[in-house]
Amino acid sequence: MGKVFNVGAHVEPFLRWVQQQGVWGPVVIVGVYAVACVLMLPGVLLTVPVGYVFGVGVGVATVSVASVLGACAAFWVGRTVGRGWVQQKVAGNARFAAIDAAVGREGFKIVLLTRLSPIFPFNLQNFAYGLTTVGFWKYALASWIGMLPGTVLYVYLGSAARSLLDATSGDLAADWRVQVMFWAGLAIAVGVAVFVARVARRALKAVAINDGSDQSHGQTTKA
Repeated sequence: MGKVFNVGAHVEPFLRWVQQQGVWGPVVIVGVYAVACVLMLPGVLLTVPVGYVFGVGVGVATVSVASVLGACAAFWVGRTVGRGWVQQKVAGNARFAAIDAAVGREGFKIVLLTRLSPIFPFNLQNFAYGLTTVGFWKYALASWIGMLPGTVLYVYLGSAARSLLDATSGDLAADWRVQVMFWAGLAIAVGVAVFVARVARRALKAVAINDGSDQSHGQTTKA
């Protein structure tokens, strides 16, 4: 499985162990995933394999809860004990300056849109929102909704790959319909994700948050 997803030597044995934990497996994933968010590790390293192991239903539920918990933990760090460190990271960043200004007007909407179409490094985004005026619950709900399309896409990719591998290695190897369903489903999932991201990016431009080209004056975030 590690070769299929190229997620490294440590993820595969960990997931095999998780599979042996029964109903506690998803709970373990939630904890590890949340910690990974705080450590700024790429979530996709676990998201795709979780889909492979647990399937779409359990996988999406598990990653959805885990990613929100991790995002909220990083938000808390950015707002409290790690505030100084985060301020240094985003100082002079035109994109974050634009986000910071817009959050003061439409906090929930801006968090939602930047989750759907990240214009700022995703992991740092979790911490950086702690510097803004957005409320915790608005941040949490907007993050959950905004991260859901990406979660579904990556979990589906893992689950579909599992189905395809099972089919091609068993009695269904000759059934071309399995492969058609895999590629069609993947194309639809990617298409929806791209469409949503483009819509979100257009909406962000409407509130003067884009790739930072119009924020070249380099204003800094408030303390």
